[in-house]
Amino acid sequence: MRAILLAGVPSHDMNVYHRLRFQAHDPAAWIRVEAGGSQPSRTIVILRDIEIPRARAVVRADVIAAPSEFAPEGGLSGDRPIATAQAVVECLRREGVREVVTDRALPFLFADAVQRAGIGVTLDVGLGLRERRTKDADEIAAIRAVQKHTEDAIEMACRTIARAEVDSRGVLRSGGETLTAERVGAMIDSFLLLRQCTTSGNIVAQAPHSFDCHHPGAGELRTELPVIVDVFPRSRESLYHGDCTRCVVHGRVPDEVSRMHDAVVRSKAAGIAALRAGATGHDVHMETMRVLGERGYRRELPPKDAPADYCSMQHGTGHAIGLDIKESPLLEVGAPALVAGDCVTVEPGLYHARLGGIRIEDMLIVTEEGSMNLNSLHEGLSWT
Repeated sequence: MRAILLAGVPSHDMNVYHRLRFQAHDPAAWIRVEAGGSQPSRTIVILRDIEIPRARAVVRADVIAAPSEFAPEGGLSGDRPIATAQAVVECLRREGVREVVTDRALPFLFADAVQRAGIGVTLDVGLGLRERRTKDADEIAAIRAVQKHTEDAIEMACRTIARAEVDSRGVLRSGGETLTAERVGAMIDSFLLLRQCTTSGNIVAQAPHSFDCHHPGAGELRTELPVIVDVFPRSRESLYHGDCTRCVVHGRVPDEVSRMHDAVVRSKAAGIAALRAGATGHDVHMETMRVLGERGYRRELPPKDAPADYCSMQHGTGHAIGLDIKESPLLEVGAPALVAGDCVTVEPGLYHARLGGIRIEDMLIVTEEGSMNLNSLHEGLSWT
């Protein structure tokens, strides 16, 4: 007899959470015992006893039980994760399971307990990730909701920057205080927290920091230079992520920044046009790079001691997103085919050693015919 086993803490292990659609901060296990002979397949969920009444309202399973219902001879450990692993082993033994297939995230605590019981463990590297790719209607609704909060936060931040006063040094001020990347980031965090979203940090970055595409930003913000505002919160209710990037320039926009911005916007449009089920992430990435290449830009990491006029795209076109901020597949060289229901970002960018970066990012659902864009926020540099 064979079974599929996923185990971990549902609030942290997104493969387990996706199967249960239930948040808990203690270990849980999802076991699918495959059909054998005249016996049908069965799904068994093991989790802490005090969670069971709440779980029974939402979790789809044939059996929802506490570890104590699968106590082995000698009883369960007083350590909750060990006790859960012991209960999993006893459940498998009672079901006659001789082999389990599991995902890449199974804690070794569980794998070791299963193997010590003489049950074989086989890794399926795509298990859980495959099932999470095709988003259903409820998942899309959850992603759309958090993306709306994401856009609202970006609009608030960009308008704050665009409408700020400027001092004699060219430094921005708002509410009588210097406007810094950290201050705007804290405003974004507070804005999202009131909307039941959390963040692991945002990007509010200007030159010289924004020459590094992932620098979070630091220090005073200045007039006439672009600011990258990249926000990627998580809904506290659904656990799904939003992700969006826009740029803002306070005051006059330098000509080279305008050229960079135009190239990025056109590149993003080309990438989005290439999205559809069956197209590869490689295809989409090459379309964005084609447009950037036609305008004289290339994909490469900057050399050490790059000259002041150096400018390139430093990263891939995008990534899948959902319960984790970065999921498979990527939109990058060698990336695999997309499937209907994939949620992906398209986010080309250009990074100039002296002027800083421009990145514009949308989040889309892949369909058979193309894609559904979850963004409505404008792409321009002016936010007054």
